[in-house]
Amino acid sequence: MTETSATLYQQLGGEPAVNAAVDIFYRKVLADDRINRFFENVDMEKQAAKQKAFLTMAFGGPHHYTGEDMRKGHAHLVKAGLDDSHFDAVVENLAATLAELNVPQPLIDQVAAIAESTRNDVLGR
Repeated sequence: MTETSATLYQQLGGEPAVNAAVDIFYRKVLADDRINRFFENVDMEKQAAKQKAFLTMAFGGPHHYTGEDMRKGHAHLVKAGLDDSHFDAVVENLAATLAELNVPQPLIDQVAAIAESTRNDVLGR
């Protein structure tokens, strides 16, 4: 398989890489005072499992995501004040996580573009 035909999921390192990234990502998010309030009273084990399934699907891996669509799943957070600054903080934490895992910048850019494509739905616009 050539690098160009490999999915982003495969290029990132598959399931072990997504699992490691999500675990590090949520440690960063929960330590980030800009956004951690949105995760109070959230079962983080369940949240991490949903995020792993979603990212696997979004990056072209096996599709096992059964969560709500982005708009519906984040509506309660929008009511609680979720806005562009919070979305930016999440993307920033995701990029920092991938950089920490030595993911090449072009792949980080692809991940950021996928995240960016969900902005309006996440923010209910």
